[in-house]
Amino acid sequence: MDIVEKNLAIIEECIQTKSYQEVETERFELKDLSRGWGDDWQKSVCAFLNTNGGIIIIGINDKNNSKPPHYKFMGYVNSSDHENYLKDTLPKLFKDRDGKVLDLTINNIFRYEIRPFLSGNVVVVYVESLPDDEKFAYYQNVAYKRRLTGDYPLTKGEIEDYEELKREIITDKELSIVKNATLDQLNIDTLNQYILRYNKGKSKGETLKADLNGALSFLTRQGFVRENSPTLLGMLVCGNDVENYIQGKCEADCYVVSPHKVAESKEIINDNIIGLIERTTNYVWRNIKVGIGYSKGGTAEPEYPEELLRESINNAFAHRNYNTDRFIIIEIRPNDSLMIRNPGAFERRQRIILDSEYGKIRRIVPIQVARNPKLTHLLKSFDFWEGKGRGLTSLIDACLENQIDVPYYVLSDGEIKLFIPKGKVYDNEMDLWLGSFAGYISKKLGRELTFDEKIMLSFFYKSERLNRIEQYTILLTMDNNHKDVIATLEENKLIFKNSVSPEIYPIYQVDRILMKKEFSNELKEIYGEEEWNSLKQDYQDVLSAIYRHNMYSSPLEIINANNMGNFLYFEKNKAVNDPKAFENYKRRIRNIFNQLEIKQYIYRKDKKNKEEKGKPNFVINTDFKQIGTLFN
Repeated sequence: MDIVEKNLAIIEECIQTKSYQEVETERFELKDLSRGWGDDWQKSVCAFLNTNGGIIIIGINDKNNSKPPHYKFMGYVNSSDHENYLKDTLPKLFKDRDGKVLDLTINNIFRYEIRPFLSGNVVVVYVESLPDDEKFAYYQNVAYKRRLTGDYPLTKGEIEDYEELKREIITDKELSIVKNATLDQLNIDTLNQYILRYNKGKSKGETLKADLNGALSFLTRQGFVRENSPTLLGMLVCGNDVENYIQGKCEADCYVVSPHKVAESKEIINDNIIGLIERTTNYVWRNIKVGIGYSKGGTAEPEYPEELLRESINNAFAHRNYNTDRFIIIEIRPNDSLMIRNPGAFERRQRIILDSEYGKIRRIVPIQVARNPKLTHLLKSFDFWEGKGRGLTSLIDACLENQIDVPYYVLSDGEIKLFIPKGKVYDNEMDLWLGSFAGYISKKLGRELTFDEKIMLSFFYKSERLNRIEQYTILLTMDNNHKDVIATLEENKLIFKNSVSPEIYPIYQVDRILMKKEFSNELKEIYGEEEWNSLKQDYQDVLSAIYRHNMYSSPLEIINANNMGNFLYFEKNKAVNDPKAFENYKRRIRNIFNQLEIKQYIYRKDKKNKEEKGKPNFVINTDFKQIGTLFN
């Protein structure tokens, strides 16, 4: 289900049930034509062009300021006037800084479709972000940007800063001349394959080329040739023997890393950019595990969503630093993670680095920045996912849909490593974590958590944990479909906004009680410091787990060796990969429970011992008196 289908379903349910759930975000807007095609609508298109793109639904009035707020279906009639406006008038309303009309029909920057909705139709307008080297678009001499759900004029300072960035982009490495390469190193057949893709969707396309001389004008316009010599971009797209001219810039080293040598694999790939991306993606797809998803009728379920894999690999090549000959490295660790390492760095404005009273904050702001805008723009012709302009947000979307675990970055000098862990953000560990605080949460919320709330709390919890060890997670901005969930958690004080976070990029952290794992001080008060310190670590771990569940879990929860064994095991392990080791661990926990009961560190809730057939549901003995050490 795409975002349009999902949001239309929400709106339909709201209209039918006379309820309200907000769907507008930084990239999703609702409009109606009750006042015609006015400035408000055109400013939104301009803002989407200048920010991260977006979708506008025409035919629904969002009465969010009414009491109560509600949606009103206005519908859309596909008259010739409306069709002419969308096809011919609107795409010519926007100009660049010099007053030149922008052609929004190129590469489907602006397109629309009519969809049935309720008793009529709506129009879905898709607006892609302009390539970084072509921004900004102006409407009536003003450039607008999108912030949350509003459109705001760009300041003179913001425009000047970006013009400086554009000058750097335009002179970037992708247009540099390749040393020792000549025009005959460009392959005319590969070029014509590109032209066929380039022409897709255009009413008037480029003619196929018979030879390089006839192609020279096109090659120059595309940035493939400069001063009659191939550029890096030209060699990447259609060069021959590329590895001999641009070395690691056209290389990907792919590995399967396994503790079992027989399962390891390696492939070094050298190719033009399209072949390089496709072959790298195919390698990953061949080597990740595919299981059976019983919840979906026995269909195949790969470790990672296919679209996410393709986009993540494509991003690595599109946005890597081509000033270095270092190559991209892909590492697949079965049952663990996928790592993509590429030369490059996030800009300063994309990184949030704070050390607050609640710990380290290391976040990446999902701002679209094209280091190689012409290459990125070119890839749209090949229908790669990157052309949809979603960037980092697709990782967040997959995470919050519980398709993957929390992705994170490890940054070093001139290099970015993206890790996509196998699993789900809301997994066994998080289920047991939230269960251990179920009573505390229920008192604050007045009910049990919903599934979406569990996912959101898991995301914030794991983000904090990763940030603590200098691993960067992606900032969850207001451009998401979980604003209501976040608002509910914040209102009930299960999360809070860190006071040192930037104004437009709020950073949410989890209630500090929920982050608490260490209960040594409380247990020292009960058992005495000397007695507590005499206990081995695994005994302390068991007592801490029992104490946490006694204090914060549901009063109905059974606290026994089996449940605490599961809880402690999944705190340290994502899954049971070795059933024998798991059973040995559980046996060890049962033995610890027996010893703790014998020495009266814990007792059964019904105050009957094992011989009296007391139920195995334990609590901490707060009246503990030493009757001998455990380790005599």
